[in-house]
Amino acid sequence: MTSKKPPFSITEKILNLSLDIAGKLGSISTLGLERPKVDLRKSNQIKTIQSSLAIEGNTLSIEQITDLIDNVPVVGPQRDIKEVRNAINVYESLKDLNCFSISSFKKSHKLLMTDLIDNPGAFRQSNVGIFTGSQVSHMAPPSKQVPRLMSELFSYLKAKDATALLIKACVFHYELEFIHPFLDGNGRMGRLWQQLILMTYNPVFEYIPIESLIKNHQEKYYEVLAICDKKGDSTLFLEFMLQLIKEAVTEFYDNTIYTPQTKQERLEHVLKELEDRWFSRQDYMKLLKTVSSATASRDIAFAVETNILIKKGDKRTALYQFK
Repeated sequence: MTSKKPPFSITEKILNLSLDIAGKLGSISTLGLERPKVDLRKSNQIKTIQSSLAIEGNTLSIEQITDLIDNVPVVGPQRDIKEVRNAINVYESLKDLNCFSISSFKKSHKLLMTDLIDNPGAFRQSNVGIFTGSQVSHMAPPSKQVPRLMSELFSYLKAKDATALLIKACVFHYELEFIHPFLDGNGRMGRLWQQLILMTYNPVFEYIPIESLIKNHQEKYYEVLAICDKKGDSTLFLEFMLQLIKEAVTEFYDNTIYTPQTKQERLEHVLKELEDRWFSRQDYMKLLKTVSSATASRDIAFAVETNILIKKGDKRTALYQFK
């Protein structure tokens, strides 16, 4: 199957957002934040599950989902509980899924929708329309076209071209909602697969709950989908989604505090940031926000004594550089 590019344009806004996201991901890598503490990782996974299902009308709270993960009995609608249990199974197996594989895609839908619809994991065999109230807001392509359209979409995703996976993740998300390959579960599959593609682009996305921001902008999310549907072009959706991804990455960066414990770890961290530049004690402390001035002075004195740092100047005007 040849790769067929879906209709969208790379605007200046898309380029700038992509660069901003890449820059923040670089800072996360430099600070060693790619694998946050276990409690934060768990919290973010719960937020992802709760938000993605809440968009589809699930009523369970973050506390109830936490109880289900911890195998604590929960009182609530049985369908909602089943949706959450299925989602937990899928999200816990994300690393074992292949974002480029249609079979992996169908397997995920089967896990996500087992006991919720007939024939989970199978493409729809009937035509469907999406309603807003009593009005048809989107008429999906005929069911007989779904296998071809999905094959073309995966071929585009796998193609070695100049489009970054960051952008392709958003394109895939939109195109999946447009094609609507399943009778139900398309929204949650679009968000799930976007995350999986983003994880392939950068593993830190396993821990970033973009779905919570989508939920907070749910009305705009559906509005943008509808506008793009009428235009036959996903450019506006890419701009909208990349803005949310940027906000999510920034929030993750701001909330994940890196605290190296030993002087060696602190010095290694500062070395990654400053490399061969001269810096002051204040510069050192800015990179280690939890470190006191006394600790910074001891770290620097140790590094000078052991020939890790070169020193010039004296007292408050002293500057340092790594050898």
